[in-house]
Amino acid sequence: MSNEDAVSSPAVATGPSGPSGPSRGPRVVVVGAASRDRAPGDPRGWRLGGGVSFSAVTAARLGLPTGALIGVDEPASTAEELDLLRGAGVDVRLVPLEHGPVFDNIETPDGRIQVCFDRSDPIDVAALPAEWSSVGAWVFGPVAAEIPDEWAEAVPPDALVAVGWQGLLRDLVPGQRVRHRRPGRSRIVERADLVGVSRDDFDEEVSLDELVRLMKPGATLAITQGATGGLVMVAGEDRPHALRRWPPIPPREFVDATGAGDVFLAALLAAHAEPRLIGGRFAQGYDLLLASAASSCVIEQPGLLGVPNREAVRRRMLEAPRHPHALADPDQ
Repeated sequence: MSNEDAVSSPAVATGPSGPSGPSRGPRVVVVGAASRDRAPGDPRGWRLGGGVSFSAVTAARLGLPTGALIGVDEPASTAEELDLLRGAGVDVRLVPLEHGPVFDNIETPDGRIQVCFDRSDPIDVAALPAEWSSVGAWVFGPVAAEIPDEWAEAVPPDALVAVGWQGLLRDLVPGQRVRHRRPGRSRIVERADLVGVSRDDFDEEVSLDELVRLMKPGATLAITQGATGGLVMVAGEDRPHALRRWPPIPPREFVDATGAGDVFLAALLAAHAEPRLIGGRFAQGYDLLLASAASSCVIEQPGLLGVPNREAVRRRMLEAPRHPHALADPDQ
C-alpha cells in the first residue's frame, strides 16, 4: 500500500475562509492563553503564539470546524494574528486577562532556552460558551499552567481530549529562564486520551514509565524529539506498552520551530477525530505520518504563517518513506 493510497481527501467541511468565521458549531474546541513570543523582526517586538493559536489553525486548516477559547492580555487582544485564525475558519472567542504569557524562545544547538517575561492568569471554566459544552473533540494547549483542573470536568465524558503537557511543566518567574517542573498528578492529564510533550520539556531523570503512569490506561503519549522524530507509548494498567517510533520528515528549510509540537498534537487529534483524513489506517501509523508532515511544514515559516493547509500536508505525506513507522518493545 502506498502513502498515496492511504492519504485520503476526506469530505470534511472546512467552513468559510473569510473573517466572519464558521457558519456552524465547532467539532473541535481548543482552549489556552495566547502567548506573545518576542520577535525582534516584528514591528511590535513580538508575535502571537501559544498552543491554542497553533492548534486551532492546524485543526481548521485540516478541515475540522474549530472553536478557540483564547486568553489574551490587552496587547494580544488586537493582534493581527487573530484575523489569521478567523480567516482559517476558526470561531475565535477571547477571554480578557490582566496578565498573559510573554516568552523569549532562543534556539541553540543544545535545544531551546525559554525566558519568561510575564505569566498568565487562569482561564475560568465559566468562560466556555454554553453551545460548545457538548463538542466531541478538545485540545487543551496551556503554555503557563493557565488551564485549571476544573476544565477536566467541563468536557463531555465521551469526548476525545488532547493535552499539550509542556505548558503544565514550567516554573515561571518573570525575567528568568523557564525551569522544568517535575511531572505530577493533574486531572487535566488524567482526563486526556492523547498527550503531547517534547523530550526537551522534562528533565533527563524523569523516565517515560513515570510519565505514562500519570495517565489513564489506554491513553496515548506522543513524545516529540525534534530532528530525530519521536515515539508513542500507550499507558497500561501496570506498564506502558505498544511503543511506536517515527522518523522525522525533514523540512525544506529550517526557519522557526516554535509551535511544531502543538501542530503535531493538533494534527494527531484531527486524525483520530476525523479518521477519513488518513483513510482510517491507524494500524499502519498514518496518524503519526499526518502529524509528522504537518509539523514539518510549520517549521518552514515564522510563527503561525507556517501552519499548513490539508493539501500541503498531503503533499508532504507523499514525500515521506513508504513505511515510516515501526513497532518496538518498550523495554528496548
